[in-house]
This record gives sequence, structure tokens and C-alpha cells, in this order.
Amino acid sequence: MTVNNEYDLEGMKLAGKVVARTLEVLKAAVEPGVTPAELDALAGQVFAQYGALSAPRLEYSAPVNVFISVNEDIVHGLPTHRPLAAGDVVSIDVTPNVGGFVADAAVTVAVPPVSPVAARLIACAEAAFAQAMKAARVGHPLNGIGRAIEAEVARRGFTLLRELRGHGVGRAIHEKPDVPSFYDPRLKKPLHEGLVLAVEPMVSSGRNWRTRTLKDGWTIATSDGGIAAHFEHTVMITRGAPLILTA
Repeated sequence: MTVNNEYDLEGMKLAGKVVARTLEVLKAAVEPGVTPAELDALAGQVFAQYGALSAPRLEYSAPVNVFISVNEDIVHGLPTHRPLAAGDVVSIDVTPNVGGFVADAAVTVAVPPVSPVAARLIACAEAAFAQAMKAARVGHPLNGIGRAIEAEVARRGFTLLRELRGHGVGRAIHEKPDVPSFYDPRLKKPLHEGLVLAVEPMVSSGRNWRTRTLKDGWTIATSDGGIAAHFEHTVMITRGAPLILTA
């Protein structure tokens, strides 16, 4: 969507606030012995406090409040009843619908103790997002976002999961435009003020950038068993630094 008025801006800010609060609560709850299903239930409690609904449930009939992906699972993981163990890498993807406005963000955390590889992988995803924000300015080409992400991931020696990409967001989860995390020379259209995007680098410790969908029909995992990290925020393009709505 493109924010054109104060009503839309306030709606997106509230949706972003719900995302931020949910991520804060779930991150604090990640510890050995907790199950992803318990984290999902906790997310539902936070949503209820704000009158929010699960956008994946509303739009795609997903059987979850939030997606939780562990280790080699990258995104859209269905919360299981397997307790988290020390060293697990957990990606939490939160996308509520709050009064008709949708915001989307994800973070990856590791259950202590954190392995050096997992720590560097998580830092890579976050750094790639930070570099993308430097390219996300009014008048800059859309493909500058992907160029920045791709370069940072390569610099840090990890694998960019190219089949998964960001997107427009606001009134639905997935809106135009697509926002690849790699440089696509065709995407030269300049970014305009008020445009709302979900920018989401996803990276792997493996060497194969291709993915596979599990038998549950939802969970997308690495094809070679590499662990994955996912970092995402919903941002609004401005003439200066983007407004991170889900911060």
C-alpha cells in the first residue's frame, strides 16, 4: 500500500506496535523446554489484548497465530509440540491484522548457548537488512534494496535464500511490488514516498540456495540442512531514512 493520509499512517503504526510487542514477548519466552506451540498460544494472547487477528489465518487459513521455524526451517513453520533445546535457532514471524491494517516482521533468536555459526548467521541477516535501509529512499530504484542485501550476505560468507523475497504490505499480507533480496536489473522503478514494504533477508549456513516445502504444506526449509535466519521489518519509504513501523 501507499500511505496517503494520517488515517492510514496511524493504522499502520498501530499494526506495527502489535507486531513489536508480540515479538518482544515471544523472544523473552524462548528458552529450553518451551514448545513452539506454547509460543504460538502466547502470541494469540497478545493479539487478543489489541483486538488483532492472525493475518495468515484470515487470508490463507493458516492453522496458527504466528509462524515459528526452527533450525533448517526457514519460514512459514507450523508451531510444533517439540520442546526447544539448547542451541536451537528459532525464527518468529508475526503478521497481525489490526482493524484492517497488516504489518509483518520477523526475528531469529538462538536458545543459549549459541553456537558461533548461529551467532554470525543471525548477525548477517540483521546486517543485510540494515544495508537495505540505506538504499530504501524516495527516488532510488527498487532493485537497490536487493543489491544491498546480496552484497552484505556475500561479504559475510553465507548463502542468500533467493527463492524467498519481500513484498508490499498494508491492507493484505502480500501486495505489489515483490522485493527480491538480490539484484534484479529489471526492477528499476523508483521508490515513492509513502510506499510500505516488508523487507526480509533470509540466509542459510548451507551452500544451496534452493528450498523445499515440507509435507505439512506450509513449512519451507533449506534443501541441504543448513540452519536459517530470517530478519524482517515493515517499513515506509520517506525522503530520508525509512520509517520502520514494526520497530
